[in-house]
Amino acid sequence: MTSTDTEIVRRVMDQWRSAVNAHDPERVASNFTDDAIFQGARPYSVGREGVAAYYAATTVGMSAAYEIRETRRLADDVVLGYLGVDFAFPDRPTLSVNLGVIVRRVGDRWLIAHYQVSQLG
Repeated sequence: MTSTDTEIVRRVMDQWRSAVNAHDPERVASNFTDDAIFQGARPYSVGREGVAAYYAATTVGMSAAYEIRETRRLADDVVLGYLGVDFAFPDRPTLSVNLGVIVRRVGDRWLIAHYQVSQLG
């Protein structure tokens, strides 16, 4: 049985969310490819080290909740996901963003190869 595109994105993003909510930057980074392009709310980085540094600097107690809005299969080993994400903080209002990800199969795992946050409004 093959996974649907939505199931693939959900599996990857569930692992990402679990690590974000546990404030475990290294585990967050392990969900990305070695050469991932990462664009959060600050200047972009390339690779897992930049992802880990970004999440190490986030507020302890921050949590993420997401909703998958769309998925598209770009190639046999590549899936695009478009999500709405709410980042909740213990000391300020929730930040709602749009998130585009490209996940790529690397060996027997699906990993995030591109991560792009945007805020509208």
